[in-house]
Amino acid sequence: MSDKFDSLKLENQLCFPLYTASRLVIQAYQPMLKELDLTYPQYLVLMVLWEEDQVNLRTVAEKLQLQSNTLTPLLKRLQQRGFIERKRSETDERNIVITLTSKGRALKNKACDVPSLLAEQLPLSIDEAKELYRLLYKMIRRMI
Repeated sequence: MSDKFDSLKLENQLCFPLYTASRLVIQAYQPMLKELDLTYPQYLVLMVLWEEDQVNLRTVAEKLQLQSNTLTPLLKRLQQRGFIERKRSETDERNIVITLTSKGRALKNKACDVPSLLAEQLPLSIDEAKELYRLLYKMIRRMI
């Protein structure tokens, strides 16, 4: 017989294993990103730019599902470190365009092994990882 508070048990929450798995994966990234002298959020920003250089702030915010007020300090730090440049668009001053510097592009070569090194640490088969990826993105698409 279940009691009315079963839904409040930690073991019955989807959010808790998602949160814990996310924290543990980010923790697994730490040694690799430390070698690159990056934080995980900075790494995410750079991955967006490595895919498509010269994007506006709105595009980066949408891809990372972050608010611009969260993103701005990350971008300032990356700019101070010489990885990116931020400039106002010549056609629309309200628009901030972000581009990689040569130092930011060079970092891509150093980072290219990070995904495979992380995959080696995950206790999932390739098929399990693909299924988890599919389910997570299905959930994300339905929630945004």
